[in-house]
Amino acid sequence: MNESVTGGEQIVATLKAAGVEVVFGIISIHNIPIYDAISRMGGIRVIPTRSEPGAVNMADGYARATGKLGVAITSTGAGAGNGAGALVEAQTAGTPLLHLTGQIDSTHVDQGKGFIHECKDQLGMLKAISKEAYRLRSRQALPSLLSTAIEKAFAAPGGVVSIELPIDLQKAKAPSAEVSITPPVPRWPDPERINEAVRFLQNAKRPLIWAGSGVIAANASAELQELAELLGAGVLTSQAGRGSITEDHPLCIGNFGNNPALRPFLEQADLLLAVGTRFRGQETMQWTLPLPATQIQVDADPLAIGRSYPATLGVVGDAKLVLRELINRMKDQAQPNPSYMEEVEQARNAVRKALRSTLGPYEQLQDDLRAAMQRDALLVRDVTISGTTWGSRLFPIYGPRQTIHAAGGGIGQGWQMALGAKLGQPERQVVALLGDGGFLVNCGEMATAAQENIAVVGLLFNDGGYGVLRNIQNKNYEGRNIAVDLRSPDFSQLAAGFGLGYSKVASVTSFKPVLEEALAANRPYLIEVDMAAIGPFAVPFAGPANSI
Repeated sequence: MNESVTGGEQIVATLKAAGVEVVFGIISIHNIPIYDAISRMGGIRVIPTRSEPGAVNMADGYARATGKLGVAITSTGAGAGNGAGALVEAQTAGTPLLHLTGQIDSTHVDQGKGFIHECKDQLGMLKAISKEAYRLRSRQALPSLLSTAIEKAFAAPGGVVSIELPIDLQKAKAPSAEVSITPPVPRWPDPERINEAVRFLQNAKRPLIWAGSGVIAANASAELQELAELLGAGVLTSQAGRGSITEDHPLCIGNFGNNPALRPFLEQADLLLAVGTRFRGQETMQWTLPLPATQIQVDADPLAIGRSYPATLGVVGDAKLVLRELINRMKDQAQPNPSYMEEVEQARNAVRKALRSTLGPYEQLQDDLRAAMQRDALLVRDVTISGTTWGSRLFPIYGPRQTIHAAGGGIGQGWQMALGAKLGQPERQVVALLGDGGFLVNCGEMATAAQENIAVVGLLFNDGGYGVLRNIQNKNYEGRNIAVDLRSPDFSQLAAGFGLGYSKVASVTSFKPVLEEALAANRPYLIEVDMAAIGPFAVPFAGPANSI
């Protein structure tokens, strides 16, 4: 007979079977059996965060940087509620993330008796913000429930799966169960759809590709580049698709779909091949961006086809398999047009020139940042002016999983995601672009960075408040500034108090040597960029076009 094990022990055994090496969370009376089992069984590193959103954001960053499962552990009630915003972010980004939350004793759930940590309809809350949410109903159901949840988190489209774990069932014993996690099977495309796609592509004179995060999730970057070169097609990327093709490739236009300088080129394209992208609102000017009338949309999720723009042809399938099939059927027939490829490169240069003209002194700063960072370094961007302007577009990204951003647009998540990314990719440099307003949302995670010695460099762009919103008020509300000017602490003392390295930059010329010192320090480091001293952007950034 199998040895009887507690629910906590079964959870740990299943996580290890799924290849989990790191979990993030806060210990609580309603999840302590899980932590105790990790302590006794070993094999999993616990990162004790200072907040539930910090735990979820770190698990999210870890998963995005590695492609592995992110795992966050919270308490029930207020603990699970605290993590809700970060769970929304991970779900918006399609991150494969397992959220394990404690729950009160199963006999008292939903009774409304005022049990400590009790929460009204916690499961309903989790269902609303997750891909799926489950409640453990019996100890015997635990192994199958865990394996189902993990498999669902990875199944296209990826997302958050939450499990409520009543404390009595975490303690209860049952025979141990060997659990195998079945990886998702890539979906093969319909051969007739591939044939039809080939016919469209053969007839296109000015083809354009729009690549999204589905290319990265499918590990299809090599296929994307090969097909682009075969067709001589320009490649746009979504925000989440950056790095699906190296951004120094002459065919890569990049994340510039809504840049006005691209409009003449875009209007002349005669076919769009969209691969693993959802055409998000900000990237398409709230779906008013004129795109080619002939559109082939490739996605692993059949519900995504035609959701945002009408698809002339929908191809449901794994991006890697679809692109490989297209390459195989066209490699002896495709004849890229050299003059069109020159136009692609001209368009690529035009959008970058247009963006550079808006940056003022920050043009040199971003160039120096790229020069100081290794080619495979990771750039994490919180919602801040530098992150949203040059960080999201101009800063070159050379491969998949080299950039992470707040997909849902929430501030204050970048630092935590960067910490998770660094734990997932410890040999790579990780730099986070932060704003003073957003950073103070959850600066307590500086303590986690120091305790675990997570060597992330944070570039804190300090403009004394919510700079984007201030610019919006100046542009659209006759300069009436309200609730945007913030008093910040002395960041040098704050960093010292937590045990982080710190430097302040007040000129562009002093930036690069300070950055190089911070990257070499091999410790968590905060660089405060004094925006008042450096000066303003040439053109104030007042939010994405058509978004306000």
